[in-house]
Amino acid sequence: LHLVALNFPLSGDMRADFQCFRQAQLAGLTSTYRAFLSSHLQDLATVVRKTDRQQLPVVNLQGETLFSNWESIFDGNGGQFNIHVPIYSFDGRNVMTDSSWPQKIIWHGSTANGIRLVSNYCEAWHTADMGAMGQASPLNTGKLLDQKVYSCNNLFIVLCIENSFVS
Repeated sequence: LHLVALNFPLSGDMRADFQCFRQAQLAGLTSTYRAFLSSHLQDLATVVRKTDRQQLPVVNLQGETLFSNWESIFDGNGGQFNIHVPIYSFDGRNVMTDSSWPQKIIWHGSTANGIRLVSNYCEAWHTADMGAMGQASPLNTGKLLDQKVYSCNNLFIVLCIENSFVS
């Protein structure tokens, strides 16, 4: 399952699933991609199809392993990953080093176990209001699900996950 960043940072007011779908298509990827976010309809931990959660590794755009499988992201350790394995955008840039993402922080709106935090997900990702809050993770912590709260007007990295594997 590929974990890929959108080609530009977004505030808390986003149509992230559509952006993931669209940018994956434009990049020539044939699988379905969903935002790596908890939403008002779904917890982050359940975004990937149940049959693909245990046996498939989570890899970057180049096929380098970030996680042994989807479920290992939600073991309570905050989604610990090797920060030396790059996370790429759909257009092939490393979000950790590219200046297009000045803040190396990802939105997620979840607990460390991938459960939605309704008080901290920018009103279901529909507001960039400075007074609204969203849960996010600074990537320099080496965690995708670190528990930090930021104002929804920030422009942060949004990740997309291939939510069903097609061989």
